[in-house]
Amino acid sequence: MNTEQAKIRIEELTKIILYHNDRYYNQDNPEIEDYEYDKLLNELETLENNFPQFRKEDSPTNRVGGKASEKFSKVIHQVPMESLHDSFSADELRAFDSRVRQIITDKAEYIVEPKIDGLSVSCEYENGVFVRGSTRGDGVTGEDITKNLMTVKSLPKRLKKSIPFLEVRGEVYMKNGTFLKLVEEQELNGEKVFKNPRNAAAGSLRQKDEKITAKRNLDIFIFNIQQIEGEVLQTHKQSLDFLRSLGFPVPTSYQLFDNIEDVIENIAEIGNTRGQLDYQTDGAVVKINDFEQRKLLGSTAKFPKWAEAYKYPPEEKETKLLAIEVNVGRTGALTPTGIFEPVFLAGTTVSRAVLHNQDFIDELGLCVGDTVKIRKAGEIIPEVVSVVSHNSNTVPYHLPEVCPSCGSVVQRENDEAVLRCTNTQCPAQLLRNLIHFVSRDAMNIDGLGEAVLKQMTENHLIQSPSDIYTLTKEQIMTLEKKKEKSADNLLKAIEKSKDNSLERVVYALGIRHIGQKSAKLLCNAMLSIDNIIHATIEKLSAIEGFGGIMAESVVSYFSQEKNRELVEKLRNSGVKMLSVERKTESGKFFGKTFVLTGTLPTLKRSQASAIIENAGGKVVSSVSKKTDYVVAGEDAGSKLTKAQSLGITILSEEELLFMVKSSEN
Repeated sequence: MNTEQAKIRIEELTKIILYHNDRYYNQDNPEIEDYEYDKLLNELETLENNFPQFRKEDSPTNRVGGKASEKFSKVIHQVPMESLHDSFSADELRAFDSRVRQIITDKAEYIVEPKIDGLSVSCEYENGVFVRGSTRGDGVTGEDITKNLMTVKSLPKRLKKSIPFLEVRGEVYMKNGTFLKLVEEQELNGEKVFKNPRNAAAGSLRQKDEKITAKRNLDIFIFNIQQIEGEVLQTHKQSLDFLRSLGFPVPTSYQLFDNIEDVIENIAEIGNTRGQLDYQTDGAVVKINDFEQRKLLGSTAKFPKWAEAYKYPPEEKETKLLAIEVNVGRTGALTPTGIFEPVFLAGTTVSRAVLHNQDFIDELGLCVGDTVKIRKAGEIIPEVVSVVSHNSNTVPYHLPEVCPSCGSVVQRENDEAVLRCTNTQCPAQLLRNLIHFVSRDAMNIDGLGEAVLKQMTENHLIQSPSDIYTLTKEQIMTLEKKKEKSADNLLKAIEKSKDNSLERVVYALGIRHIGQKSAKLLCNAMLSIDNIIHATIEKLSAIEGFGGIMAESVVSYFSQEKNRELVEKLRNSGVKMLSVERKTESGKFFGKTFVLTGTLPTLKRSQASAIIENAGGKVVSSVSKKTDYVVAGEDAGSKLTKAQSLGITILSEEELLFMVKSSEN
């Protein structure tokens, strides 16, 4: 490669990596596998080393890819949370060893640990008590996520020994079983699913509402001491043993070696057994054991020179596509699933993989009978990578033109890739619709789990959500394991659900594109189900924060007679169809729109929102010319800047409370 070609490629790689950094670190929504990303970064580093005149100070090779979000207050790391340099071959590990031996002339020992694939965090303890937790961010500035980390059960909140001060570094992760259950729930509810456990863990831990984090059942491994007072430790192994004695979960295995060949052999052993673990490991980490030797080796702007990460390549295997099975989801989406000759892949036997949609099938040119190459995306979800060969006389596969469950016509809407059944009463959608209808965030009917609902649909006790409200004690007691007391409790739960707010009812209906937040916006604006049913797209689109696609979806849903009949049956059963009573025209903030930004001194955002709404105001998420007030707290970011540029009135928490109080006197 000549000088000009190197310059062009460095600029190209920099743009690509910065884009993927943002997707991975800040949006928790990567587009490529970690291994592919690491190879790009490695290529850029090699080119910069060969052509140093083109290396820029802000190169992705010089810094961690994340940044602190405006959702959380910032934390400055007294000890930088560095990244690790990656190796992809045994020879690269030997080169790392050679660099170490050039500086460390005494005996050098290595510790090898599995590399957990999660979100890196710092946890601080004072006198043995957990006081603060933060994300890595860009390595120097992270986000304060103390409340979220408090929900991680495996993180000790009080240590077994009172240490004056201790800061540890760990990796928050989601177990494979927990991840698969979460994906199943997301698919059931027609939600966008997480791509892998790492992104699920990161997305869960960076929630503004720690209650959502708590539901995700996250775990943590602690693998390093950043700072400590009251103890003197000389080696990494000693520190890991000490952390374990304090009650921290540390990596399940960490071994000591005095030569690189044994290290390479151990890394291979970890790679061969990692598929048997209930958590994701995307590699192994090699660290110098002695802390004084680490000081001699030092660090680059981004990496410590005393450690190296080895990344395992994604395992790929060939198998035969035997058939394509088509399932119908809650929203009517037809999802094709490939059925393969079973093959052992990354620790488990794989025989199925989702094929997403017709566009995906067309892009690969898939035919039943093909020999295909498969791998596990994120090392857990099987996916088809490519077609190796076609059988003779095979033809490209096309999804059916009618629903495989009810025979209704399927259609592709608004340039979506997904085909959908047009029959809202389709039997295949019924069970999933019912599960969503009774779920905790919807009608919240305790006792109507998936197993019970399945029995009820199979016994024809329920054919629609409205049938739930006509169930009798005698009908319930005909079900397996249902006694008189459990039947009574279920009937009480059903009766209680009738008093739910209208926003819960609307969310429970399962209207496409209408989640909890949009249901609340809709109900606060329209106040009754009848107003919603008769609203035009134009009127609904005018609701701030709602949007045209949502408006079209609502109008389309209620244009169908069967859906309007469902609402009437629910109303006749006693389900409330009016929005929760609140101060409106008499309220101080009637007709006023608020935006909250930053961290308020004493109020949670939900509390501030409730105060505004109870006074007749409306809280939206984005600033526009229609915004009347912005309530700004500490670390307010771009929303505050935009409000100032538009001349919108800025309020502190104190000023907001004074306005509310003055209106009550």
